[in-house]
Amino acid sequence: MPQLGHVPETAFLNLPKAAEYLGISPNTLYVWRHRRQGPPSFRMGRRVMYRITALDAWVQAQEQADSRSNPALNPLTQKPQRRVKSHK
Repeated sequence: MPQLGHVPETAFLNLPKAAEYLGISPNTLYVWRHRRQGPPSFRMGRRVMYRITALDAWVQAQEQADSRSNPALNPLTQKPQRRVKSHK
């Protein structure tokens, strides 16, 4: 999880540093990259890099997509839908 109040020394992190920043294993981040999941990354020469602002935005998007952190997505707060009778 990104650290509050942490001022990065650079705008980019390599894969191991990005994994540390997110609090996950480098292997998880590597697998996500190859499955085209996870935060956006790019190559800088031979190195895979992550923009810190993109990591923060990705974490925020994950929070908003999770019904446990976004009350608007909680199925328990939705009105029940009426069944539509099919005409056979």
